[in-house]
Amino acid sequence: MPEERGLRGLRVLMTADAVGGVFNYALNLSSELCQRGASVTIACMGPAPSQDQRSEAERVPRLRLLNREFALEWADDAWADVDRAGDWLLSLARETQPDVIHVNGFSHGSLAWPAPAVVVAHSCVLSWWRAVFGEEAPPKYDAYRQRVLRGLHAAQAVVAPSASLLCALHAAYGPFEHGRVIPNGVSLAHYFPRPKRQFFLAAGRVWDEAKNLRLLADAAPSLPWPVAVAGEGIFSAPEGTVQHLGRLPSRRLLQLMSEAPVFLHPARYEPFGLAPLEAALSGAALVLGAIDSLQEIWQDTALYVSPDDVTELVRAATRLADDPVLRHGLAKRAQRRARAFSTGRMADRYTSLYEELLGSPSHNSAPCDAPSVAQVSA
Repeated sequence: MPEERGLRGLRVLMTADAVGGVFNYALNLSSELCQRGASVTIACMGPAPSQDQRSEAERVPRLRLLNREFALEWADDAWADVDRAGDWLLSLARETQPDVIHVNGFSHGSLAWPAPAVVVAHSCVLSWWRAVFGEEAPPKYDAYRQRVLRGLHAAQAVVAPSASLLCALHAAYGPFEHGRVIPNGVSLAHYFPRPKRQFFLAAGRVWDEAKNLRLLADAAPSLPWPVAVAGEGIFSAPEGTVQHLGRLPSRRLLQLMSEAPVFLHPARYEPFGLAPLEAALSGAALVLGAIDSLQEIWQDTALYVSPDDVTELVRAATRLADDPVLRHGLAKRAQRRARAFSTGRMADRYTSLYEELLGSPSHNSAPCDAPSVAQVSA
């Protein structure tokens, strides 16, 4: 009950952006917190939320969504905008008088907040660059490195959705003593399987090389089923091999996931991966990039392929298409695994974190050897 979890009357100021999965995460968590009696203000920066995103937020009682189109911290030449966004956020804090600041980013963790601040890492340019290009980020990201470092050390707690990302932050920015793993979650009620059609589905930002969707263009001519890709950006593939659907409203994407028997996600870098989670809950078998974070989260419930090997992707996808027993078995296992990552469990852990921070001026938790997602979600 809300009273038992200490949320009735709790005021949370949360930052977000509408570019990728951060908005879905922020909305999922805020919805659960508001159901438990909290009031949440989401301060969204970057491109304005879509009408679909705004409509979803408007349906949540005690949730207010605001937006200013300040450049995000990972964009080129963004720091003047990031500083202006900081002024806006502090003015919102004076207006809303939050009990907790929830920063879905890094640099704004170092602002002079009037309440305990939690920095939640969803991605990181330095670890992204290493995963995508196999080398350290160039000197032009030195300012980014320093801003992130200040944000990490100024926050009262740092949260990552996987132990893999938490360890990547330690590797990129040095040790800090207040990190923990809280896996992302979604509302289980929104997902359900439908009768399956014979096609492969992928979803993600086409322009993000970490998603590695270009590997699908190389694989598609050799696959036994057509491939559909949902996501913003320009997708190039041999004619007739891939149907690029563009950015879809959430309801349409969920319907498509419910009809897809196999979800392809050969990512090079994925701190958590909401898209595979949604696909698994919708009854799809998973073919995933063989990277630490995805293997940590999905364990033996998926097939894994090298992000560099189109032959492995073709072989794994074809195997699932040709073997319905294997496909159905993996889909069921992935669905059971996915049910551990609910908004309820996520909100329970954030509520406990908020309570710790409000009860103590400084709270230290486990560093890089924090429990894995498997342990956390057990």
